[in-house]
Amino acid sequence: MPLPFTVSAVDPGSGARRGFFETAHGRVETPVFMTVGTRATVTGLDPLDLARVGAQVLLGNTYHLMLRPGPELFRRVGGIHRFMGWSGPVLTDSGGYQIFSLSGDRTVSERGARFRSYVDRREHLLSPERSIEIQTAIGSDIMMVLDVCIDSTSDQTATRQAMERTHRWALRSLVARSNREQALFAIVQGGVFSSLRRESAAFLTDHPFDGFAIGGLAVGDRRAEREDMTALSAQLLPSDRPRYLMGVGTPPDLLQAMLAGVDMFDCVLPTHLGWQGTAFTSTGRVKLTRAPHAGADHALDDACACTTCQGFSRAYLHHLFKCGEPLGPRLVSMHNLHHYLTLMAEARAEIARGSYASWARAKLDAIDRHEHSDRRIGQELRSSDPEAPA
Repeated sequence: MPLPFTVSAVDPGSGARRGFFETAHGRVETPVFMTVGTRATVTGLDPLDLARVGAQVLLGNTYHLMLRPGPELFRRVGGIHRFMGWSGPVLTDSGGYQIFSLSGDRTVSERGARFRSYVDRREHLLSPERSIEIQTAIGSDIMMVLDVCIDSTSDQTATRQAMERTHRWALRSLVARSNREQALFAIVQGGVFSSLRRESAAFLTDHPFDGFAIGGLAVGDRRAEREDMTALSAQLLPSDRPRYLMGVGTPPDLLQAMLAGVDMFDCVLPTHLGWQGTAFTSTGRVKLTRAPHAGADHALDDACACTTCQGFSRAYLHHLFKCGEPLGPRLVSMHNLHHYLTLMAEARAEIARGSYASWARAKLDAIDRHEHSDRRIGQELRSSDPEAPA
């Protein structure tokens, strides 16, 4: 098995669990938040920055990397790790969500998704087999099957059809895998229908995947639906393999999903919002471009030990954004990633102590309630532009 996974502790008051898995590029402690590096880069940050904030896993995007620089370059240079100078583990998503985002500019059939490149307008067919071929060339430690992602507001018939095609594509992905050292995760679909989620988990867990993801959320669903489907899906997945909630990632989302026993997370929000001037803090979000911060000579977050909070004031960060200086987004992105990764480290410690449930609920109470705005989260979690930077 290419991804041996060990659960070392389970919180007695919830389903939260601490563990680790081994990859060819290092050990990963779970629960883990994976830093999104869509195009083999985390916007504005280099690998030393990522190591400094404690990043364990980098996530790359198959759709974008197939278009530029392309799989041939990855084959020539020996994979993504050498290409971008990152020595830690890498997970590549399959491109399913980006295909969904193309909306009217793609055609999906049983063969795969046909679309035109935003780079040069050439036509491509991304099939399950082609997705695995590209991820193999990229050299990621964990690959994802190509899935069919649809809006959570879709009716049950359309959701079933997408789920069943996802299942067929998952089996084709298993057959297509050529490098057994690369782990392969399946993706549970089913929208907001509990019966379909049960059916999807039952089908996929009957096959030898190395881990299982929960997909198709934060695409039109409400927060309560998202939490219910996450909790249900996690309960249906094997305890001896990692559970990955895809693309859902405000701090409250992470805290709630860990209560349900989810092990892995990713989201563009820490860097995406960081470049817009929004910081995550111990008491909620701070929009640094707003006028009240112009004269605020205190730290962004007094409870934070990151280099941004230790060295710079809110007034200085406000000034950088107003001047259009790229140092501002860089400093806030560093802070946001430090905030997320510190939250995960604290969660792992609390699970080991057996006190996660009470700690998580106290954390949720302390976070400003505007984190829970369904409209805002729906807009921020997923960009409709497949070219948008992370």
